[in-house]
Amino acid sequence: MNILVINAGSSTLKCQLVDANKKASLMKALAEHIGSPDAVLTISGHKQISIKNASIDTALEHILEYLNDGQDSPIHSLSDINASGHRIVSGGEYFTESVLVDEEVIRKVDLCSELAPLHNPNAVICIRACQKLFPRIPQALVFDTTFHHTMPPKAYMYPLPMRYYTDYAIRRYGAHGTSHRYAAQQAANLIGRRITDLGIITCHLGNGGSIAAVSNGKSVDTTMGFTPLEGLMMGTRSGSIDPAIVTYIMRKENLSYKQMDDVLNRQSGLLGISGISSDMRTIIDAAHQGNKNAELAIDMYAYAVQKAIGAYFAVLNRVDAVVMTAGIGENSAELREIIFDRLAHLGMILDRQKNNMTSDLGSDRIVSIDDSPIKICIVTTDEELRIARETAALIESLNK
Repeated sequence: MNILVINAGSSTLKCQLVDANKKASLMKALAEHIGSPDAVLTISGHKQISIKNASIDTALEHILEYLNDGQDSPIHSLSDINASGHRIVSGGEYFTESVLVDEEVIRKVDLCSELAPLHNPNAVICIRACQKLFPRIPQALVFDTTFHHTMPPKAYMYPLPMRYYTDYAIRRYGAHGTSHRYAAQQAANLIGRRITDLGIITCHLGNGGSIAAVSNGKSVDTTMGFTPLEGLMMGTRSGSIDPAIVTYIMRKENLSYKQMDDVLNRQSGLLGISGISSDMRTIIDAAHQGNKNAELAIDMYAYAVQKAIGAYFAVLNRVDAVVMTAGIGENSAELREIIFDRLAHLGMILDRQKNNMTSDLGSDRIVSIDDSPIKICIVTTDEELRIARETAALIESLNK
């Protein structure tokens, strides 16, 4: 069974074609900086195509065009695709497990766009595109929020009047659940122990970022909340701030709700502080050249991650590993060094030589010193493979 996995982010589109029977990836595609003049599509790590100012659906069209007509495409035509699986950031309280697509499901995903305004609308666009191009194949939706449905009420409830939960389901939902689940399991594999016996702090650090406390394989807390805006400082998102700041700025500058939402979700975070970019690679380069705002952005980002890890060290009964995954977590040795420099007293002791080794990039590995009480792991996130597995399992269960 060939499954096309579609992972629509806020400014990226990741796709994989997965042979579910062989559990092997046949093609990987990554479109970055979507909607900007720098938009670029990389296929299977080497084929780069400029897709200047491309929208999310245009980027998907380029990927499908390659699969259908590309010289080195792993399939003969799009008819060789048997199913598609989509990553959905928020399923709210509607979905606690993966589902197959129908119109009612799409309607509910669209309703949850309020909870994930940078992600769910893009996912719906991709679902509709697949309905048009593959009207006969099943589509499955795998939700970031389902992994976090094991959080206890003390973690997911907000200290607001109870009616806001009963009337509007305002609670912590979290995000990046597929990545957190995968990273925790891979860390357990690296350590050589069962995940059901471990306490793990998983750090998904990319353009969006969140940290989760995973106890015995289950999420018990996470930094993202009602929407993906809460928690860590991110690429363009503010993360957690004093809520009074929002109404204060709205009054001072006479901003509408939509304008304020744009400030918090698209103008803040690394971009807002550095003033140059939301991309950590660009900010690190600028800091090396003496840009003080870039230096501050890095310091603030690392500090937010350190505080969250420290909080979950307190929350968990035991901590056996901390996992770094996603674009920044996997690839920035410099950021990892900054982050763990202030966490060694908790037993998270980075081995600088292992951390800076380039020969192992792209592979899961332990980068703490051999006798570090808490292991520091790097896991190459593969949300798409996890989504393919869940899609295949869902389709197979319905066919029995």
